Amino acid sequence: MSAPTRRVWAQTWFETLAVLRNGEQLLLTILLPAIALVVLATTDVVALPEPRPAAALGSAVAMAVASSFTSQAIAVAFDRRWGVLRMLATTPLGPRGLLAGKFGAVLAVLVVQVLLLGAIALGVGWDPGGLGLAQVAGAAALAVVGAAVFVAFAMLVGGTLRPEAVLAIANLLFVLMVLGGGLVLPLDMLPAPLDAVLAYLPPGALGEALRTLLTDGAVDLVALGVLAAWAVLGGVLATRAFRWDA
Repeated sequence: MSAPTRRVWAQTWFETLAVLRNGEQLLLTILLPAIALVVLATTDVVALPEPRPAAALGSAVAMAVASSFTSQAIAVAFDRRWGVLRMLATTPLGPRGLLAGKFGAVLAVLVVQVLLLGAIALGVGWDPGGLGLAQVAGAAALAVVGAAVFVAFAMLVGGTLRPEAVLAIANLLFVLMVLGGGLVLPLDMLPAPLDAVLAYLPPGALGEALRTLLTDGAVDLVALGVLAAWAVLGGVLATRAFRWDA
């Protein structure tokens, strides 16, 4: 294993433990998506496609993926404030290495999130029998590329703005994504032309694609392409604009 790879693995392990030990981040990344899953699957407060538990699981997984934006943006912003990133700046890790470590930690936590949400979904009536290898691979691709988008933009926001601004913006954007961004609500519930616009933004593309995959078994390659394009854009912007010091 090369030295850069070892550095990224070490940063990934550190970031993963930091998330799993932080009660506020666990509330955001695990508890809230789990509550959303139960509410969506067991009530008719939101009109979801059938089978309802499968659509609810899609919304909850999308919400779990998007939660990485808020948690990572806030963590990065306050690490800058406290000088943690200033110390990392003296190492060969670099912005790309830090971004890779953050992304690796998000993927590790995402595995835990998906396993827990899957278990809860089974308890509220989800039947995974219709999922084949193509659907599993498609769901994994959507989750991974979606995570890349939200981590990249978390680094962009957390690495350029003051912590107080990041705290407000990151939480506000997460609420907007959940309530009207397509993460939880199907796009056809939203007024035109908002529904068409959101289909080409990360929250709407991810949420709608996961719901479609889990209810109809269809992998939305257009949505996957949209997410990949946003991931590239976010990664480029983050690595160019990131500041190690507050």
